Amino acid sequence: MTSDTSSTPASVTRPGSYYGRPVVKAPSWAARDIAGYFFLGGLAGAGSVLAAGSHLTGRVTTATALKVSSLSAVTLSAAALVHDLGRPSRFPYMLRVFKPTSPMSMGSWLLSAYGPAAGAAALTAVTGRLPRTGVAATAAAALLGPVLATYTAVLAADTAVPAWHGAHRELPYLFAASATAAASGMALAAGPLHENAPARCAAVLAALADGAALRAVERRLGTVAVTYQEGRAGTLMRAARVLTAAGAVGAGLSGHRSRTAAAGAGLALLAGSACTRFGVFAAGIASAEDPAHTVGPQREAVERRTTPSQ
Repeated sequence: MTSDTSSTPASVTRPGSYYGRPVVKAPSWAARDIAGYFFLGGLAGAGSVLAAGSHLTGRVTTATALKVSSLSAVTLSAAALVHDLGRPSRFPYMLRVFKPTSPMSMGSWLLSAYGPAAGAAALTAVTGRLPRTGVAATAAAALLGPVLATYTAVLAADTAVPAWHGAHRELPYLFAASATAAASGMALAAGPLHENAPARCAAVLAALADGAALRAVERRLGTVAVTYQEGRAGTLMRAARVLTAAGAVGAGLSGHRSRTAAAGAGLALLAGSACTRFGVFAAGIASAEDPAHTVGPQREAVERRTTPSQ
């Protein structure tokens, strides 16, 4: 057999594989389920952190809204995961093993611990009963929240998918920033104006961090970064940048003056975060389907190891 690049001039040779077939198998995950799971988990986890801060500072309405949204988000994310697994009985099966080296195993246990904490926090906030239990549940959800918001980045990077694995150091930071943008957007959309100062600050910081993390991802990936810039993923990532920036600007300039402006900024931040998660997912699939994104980085790594330093 011969490589599909054997007849191509050396100056324009494009890394490939035999007959142009993919080198790694693209994940069989459904975009709606797993990219949605990524987004909803981030919204839930970061929302619990902002809810705890709102609770501590006496922003009761915002805290309650965030606790309810976190419970709703983690419920929907678990439903999306179970739907992708195919049968509900498969989720309990994953709890038969506790394997710290497996992101999937740890994620299953994380959901099982976070879900009840988020549920208790929301229930006590809505009913006003068992305040001490509510405080403990709010604290537990806030402690688990950052892990829930970012572990899906570790889960994706633990695969052989070039656009995910190649950015395994930076991807959790991108997911953390995206989750913070979503949670601050929810706080702006659901909370009253006089309580949204922390959410407005978080929105601006999240937008800045999101842009910096995405640039770091692209620098790390080198030529594979094109998967974040072209096709469906490119469209989604561009939309994410515009929506996140617009949401942050709206929150910073008008979020404290107008309820409509605050809600609009919040919805833009939520949409931007969702586009980021779906864009990352689409980039991963595109990189796995193109053998050049698998073979090219490997050849570059070999050349770096074999070329003597000057």
